Amino acid sequence: MELKEYILKNECLEIHVCNLGGIIKNIFVRDCRWKLVDVVLGFDTLEQYIAPEYRKNYPYFGALIGRYGNRINQGRFILDGQEYQLPQNNYGHCLHGGDTGFHHRIWDATQPNAQTLVLSCVSPDGEAGFPGTLKTTVTYSLSDDNALQINYEAETDKPTIVNLTNHAYFNLSGDGKTTILDHQLTLNADYYTPVDSTFMTTGEIAPVEGTPMDFRTATAIGARIDNYDFEQLKNGHGYDHNYVLNTQGDISQVAAKVYDPKSGRTLEVYTNEPGIQFYAGNFLDGTVKGKHGIYYPLRSALCLETQHYPDSPNKADWPSVVVRPGEKYHSTCIYKFGAE
Repeated sequence: MELKEYILKNECLEIHVCNLGGIIKNIFVRDCRWKLVDVVLGFDTLEQYIAPEYRKNYPYFGALIGRYGNRINQGRFILDGQEYQLPQNNYGHCLHGGDTGFHHRIWDATQPNAQTLVLSCVSPDGEAGFPGTLKTTVTYSLSDDNALQINYEAETDKPTIVNLTNHAYFNLSGDGKTTILDHQLTLNADYYTPVDSTFMTTGEIAPVEGTPMDFRTATAIGARIDNYDFEQLKNGHGYDHNYVLNTQGDISQVAAKVYDPKSGRTLEVYTNEPGIQFYAGNFLDGTVKGKHGIYYPLRSALCLETQHYPDSPNKADWPSVVVRPGEKYHSTCIYKFGAE
């Protein structure tokens, strides 16, 4: 199947999406001086996304993630009494559906209008160890109020688990040579899920109160990120944690907000999901050559991945990720851009 790039645009936004991995390749946003700048990291050409040097240690730039975003402990889970084994591609765990996840798939694509793109794929029963034939549709919609809405839907013919998200890397300055440490972040979350040294959730839901994990008021990302005396920042090599949202599925409430004081650009995130993974680009290390020949330095972007919690199939008390025949999985994420 041919690799293609699709463009969604209105007066203030222009978004480029690939049928390869559903990748958000570019998001061009205007600032308060009407300057149009690309605010996501990635590559210049589609061929670079499939180059062997990047497939080995894939950064997931802008990609759709599935069947299960984030980690599953040792790649194992039990559903209706049957144990399933998934790929173990990250510290012994299954990360983002394994090395053959949705991020490498070429999706069927249709563009009904200038502001909408519909992607679909079928994942057969047993692919990467997941049960059930999963039919998935992802719709990218660009609104007139400068929001990119991502709607995920999926159906299965056997009981299975599903947790879909997008892995866009944002740098609101539009300059991939700089870090996002001065970006100010607000997270509408009183709690988060701690991780061990392999990035696996411990099962605890811990308060952010009194810790460097507290972003309930706007705080520069770099203000406390290197406080490795706090075990969670040491375990995550900085911020790489799932936050338990206070929004409780209410998509009208802001789940997260980012503000870049240099450009004045803002990003608000809305979702019906119970959690959001905040990742501060801790594994960007200057070895990945991105757009315009830039080698992306440490913490040159941030990700805000709306999701169910990591390893939910093995945490009975956490919101369920099980989907059964006759049910429809539905998830929505909205990235709304502005300027102050």
